[in-house]
Amino acid sequence: MIEEGLIKKVIASMECRACRQFYNADNIDVIGHEGELWFLRAFCSTCRVQHLIAVVIKEDRAPVVITDLTEAELDKFRNVGVLTADEMLDIHNFLKDFEGDFSQLFSQG
Repeated sequence: MIEEGLIKKVIASMECRACRQFYNADNIDVIGHEGELWFLRAFCSTCRVQHLIAVVIKEDRAPVVITDLTEAELDKFRNVGVLTADEMLDIHNFLKDFEGDFSQLFSQG
């Protein structure tokens, strides 16, 4: 089942057609849905224009994975556990000040 919060986040990543500013998720309301067709109201706090948005969401389709990795490269990631919050924070802190070259970083390890 699709959650309304997820739909609001997706719509918030879209630009207002009137002023090209992004919507705020708090200004998006799900009016209703019938099957795969969802209706939302989005209010742009920048230009103060209200939009009616219709979205088709197909839940029963499996996502298509597109990658240029080989099967051997993919196998390295298949059994990797979920990142913890601390690990994500470590990555964030590392990348925040990183000014190096990723190709050199990976060739060393």
